Amino acid sequence: MDKPIEIRWHGRGGQGAKTASSLLAEAASQAGKYAQGFPEYGPERMGAPVLAFNRISDRPLTVHCNVAEPQIVVVLDPTLIGKAKVTEGLTDDGIILVNTSKDPAEMRKRLGLTHGRVFCIDASKIAMETIGRDIPNTPLVGALVRIAHILERDEFFAVARALLAHKFANKKSVIDGNVQAMRRAYEEVVGE
Repeated sequence: MDKPIEIRWHGRGGQGAKTASSLLAEAASQAGKYAQGFPEYGPERMGAPVLAFNRISDRPLTVHCNVAEPQIVVVLDPTLIGKAKVTEGLTDDGIILVNTSKDPAEMRKRLGLTHGRVFCIDASKIAMETIGRDIPNTPLVGALVRIAHILERDEFFAVARALLAHKFANKKSVIDGNVQAMRRAYEEVVGE
């Protein structure tokens, strides 16, 4: 990649935006890329809007600030559309990935987008079916890996499993559920 890929995550406290950006950054780093993953901290609390960011590059990263003009925006909670400025700064050829059961054409209209690409995945449903909780972050990471071509599929899943195994050392069902959620989202994401 000639220039860094910049990603902005929009979610609510407790949905895992920070964890998703950290997981993606760590996976990219272990795959030999330069990566940043960080949240925007403030007085967030459970359910309050939160932001997280990623930068991923083949070259060293020298910028250390929030992402203002993302190539990719990930929306963990579709109720933020119309309340938060989720499309603000999105590049003309940008991608927006939304956790929703709606189709991409309907989301494009709802977002008021005339440019870029829109992808949708029902990450909440996948999370409920694989993890048992409505935490859409890992399914969205799986979908993002597919649509953004940041990392090679098999390498990503191997690294993600190892990272989750480290974090949840004695919780095999949590590890397996999250990996299954990422794999399903990777396969089921749709876009236009």
